[in-house]
Amino acid sequence: MAMEKKKQRHCLAFDYGDALKKSLLYFESQRSGRLPYNQRVAWRHHSGLTDGLEQGVDLVGGYYDAGDHVKFGLPMAFTVTMLSWTVIEFQHQIAIAGELEHALEAIKWGTDYFIKAHTSPNVLWAEVGDGDTDHYCWQRPEDMTTSRQAYKIDEDHPGSDLAGETAAAMAAASIVFKKTNPHYSHLLLHHAQQLFEFGDKYRGKYDENIGVVKSYYASVSGYKDELLWGALWLYKATDNEIYLEYVINKAHFFGGIGWAMTEFSWDVKYAGLQIMASKALPQFVGVDRILSFMSASLCSWKKSTREHGETLEQYRSKAEHYLCSCLNRNNGTNVDRTPGGLLHIRQWNNMQYVSTAAFLLTMYSDFLQNSNQKLNCHGGSVDHEEILGFAKSQVDYILGSNPMNMSYLVGFGPKYPARVHHRGASIVSYRENKAFIGCTQGYDNWYGREEPNPNVLVGALVGGPDCQDNFTDLRSNYMQTEACTYNTAPLVGVFAKLLQMEDQKSHDDLNQPLVASF
Repeated sequence: MAMEKKKQRHCLAFDYGDALKKSLLYFESQRSGRLPYNQRVAWRHHSGLTDGLEQGVDLVGGYYDAGDHVKFGLPMAFTVTMLSWTVIEFQHQIAIAGELEHALEAIKWGTDYFIKAHTSPNVLWAEVGDGDTDHYCWQRPEDMTTSRQAYKIDEDHPGSDLAGETAAAMAAASIVFKKTNPHYSHLLLHHAQQLFEFGDKYRGKYDENIGVVKSYYASVSGYKDELLWGALWLYKATDNEIYLEYVINKAHFFGGIGWAMTEFSWDVKYAGLQIMASKALPQFVGVDRILSFMSASLCSWKKSTREHGETLEQYRSKAEHYLCSCLNRNNGTNVDRTPGGLLHIRQWNNMQYVSTAAFLLTMYSDFLQNSNQKLNCHGGSVDHEEILGFAKSQVDYILGSNPMNMSYLVGFGPKYPARVHHRGASIVSYRENKAFIGCTQGYDNWYGREEPNPNVLVGALVGGPDCQDNFTDLRSNYMQTEACTYNTAPLVGVFAKLLQMEDQKSHDDLNQPLVASF
């Protein structure tokens, strides 16, 4: 019987187009500031309209990271980097699905805020609000009475990790807008270059200078991965060799070719960095071959190019370690899986690691297919189809092919989490009832209710099940029922890619020649 259920789960077909549309809708639920005329999530309204006022700076806008109302700079920047990266890799598929405009709006809502927050070359506002006072209350964002104190990094209080990630976000977004909005793209690139220079010149961890963030988004991996990450995104945006030299020269000292990772997240960028760097390798291998036939006067250039190639090869080795660990193909160091087949890194908000893995695997599968290569793992090579197949299995688990037979993408499918740990979603909409709800009133009247949330947080990817595939749908179970922007962001392009695959398969099936049977 159990085997029969498992077979049924694997036969499920999912509407990836619907998942894509809903994933982008989620970012509108998380908007802070004055909402635009085309706001589609009708249960939200303006909020945080005085952010930065006490400090004499306009910090209105941006995103709330999860179910609370603090604007944390590091996860917000990572969210925008991932949204931009997913559009860079899968723009064609997102456009065909009719969702490119919404994807660009989601990115710009974040980058508009970063432009405001970067008030001078060596000043970046890192956070608005603080977790301790915010978590004391359970209110709609429209009713906020909690502290909106703003915190910044500067020359005396550095935060290279935050500066590096925000530089990465703005550089990646500059690529996205290069053709459609060249002036805006140039502005983003200008900010990205200034922020990278600031982060590199004044080094330090941002959580050592902004104490209120330590309990929520502490920079455990330090800032070296973000500086390499920022430099590589700037190289991708500018083609300026200075940034590539940085990634090559700092590769060893900053751990780029030293750390073999099994996760990719808002804190730990090494796996993403290593995969990006390894994608740059073929151009150096090709150039080195060409140079071998050219005159000796180009020896120094040839030597430099070969050294670049050798370092990028080391980056690729570490990238392959991450990918093979997800595929359970490493010799010893692999990512754990639940009995239902879901990658499992941590008990708290595990889905963030699943969505980033699904993105990196899907993107790398495309790269291998286009360059006619295979992934080298312990005991043999893996082709692009197997890699994409595994990524699809993770996405299908998220959408309902799992032992709980439920979707962990809120609002998708017949069964999904109904009691998401989210203040705005769990309280009657401001548009329906404008009566003020006080700080603890939400706890008294709404938090403990057994009924489903009155507002559906469509497109949110919750923390997900435990290591045994069990999930308890309670607002108080925030380890499993809270959703974050950086959970959903990596899936946008993956949904678009899988939708394209399904459409192609349907097209191929329709065009199959009919075989007569006698």
